[in-house]
Amino acid sequence: MAAHEHHGVGDGGTADGAADDDEFSSVLTGVGPRLRALRTERGTTLAQLSETTGISLSTLSRLESGGRKPTLELLLPLAKAYGVQLDELVGAPDTGDPRVTFRPFNRHGMTFVPLTRHIGGVNAYKQVMPGLTGPPGPVEQRVHEGYEWLYVLSGRLRLVLGEHDLVLKAGEVAEFDTRTPHWWGNVGPEPVEFLSLFGPQGERMHVRAKPRGSGGADGARA
Repeated sequence: MAAHEHHGVGDGGTADGAADDDEFSSVLTGVGPRLRALRTERGTTLAQLSETTGISLSTLSRLESGGRKPTLELLLPLAKAYGVQLDELVGAPDTGDPRVTFRPFNRHGMTFVPLTRHIGGVNAYKQVMPGLTGPPGPVEQRVHEGYEWLYVLSGRLRLVLGEHDLVLKAGEVAEFDTRTPHWWGNVGPEPVEFLSLFGPQGERMHVRAKPRGSGGADGARA
């Protein structure tokens, strides 16, 4: 990207232009980590992303490492593949509207509704899994970096975590290190809805409450 210079009336220097350049450079530098975090969060490999977008493996790798500058020709197919808006990929400044307006997307037979604005760090989703219409499919556990927190809103969610096989009902919570082999799925004909908080770098979710005996209500700690 070419450098931009701004000369105001009576301006004897280029301080504003330098500030603009710094802002542009900061945005460009942040695109690679955002792309890597989003791909890790979705459990997608570079090979799968290359097949979906038509972008070469080497180009995708250089985008994530910062060796290739992002362009519209590269970012548009990536935004479409991930089901997010373009400004989410580039980290556009907030407009002051607190509402989260990202569109739902479908992956692995589930509907994901984003509940957070930014890529990276802890991301929150509402997930809707359709009910079973036949015998359940095979349990295929997977392993990746991160930490997951699940809260079931309705229905029943089967969670296979290592050697544990659990069924979570509405109001129940599970959290685990995603380096432990894991899989989840529906166990009945009714859809299951749940909240998912995922930290790709292994961030743990913390719940703080007053200890027992202070304030009257019993506290809980996670």
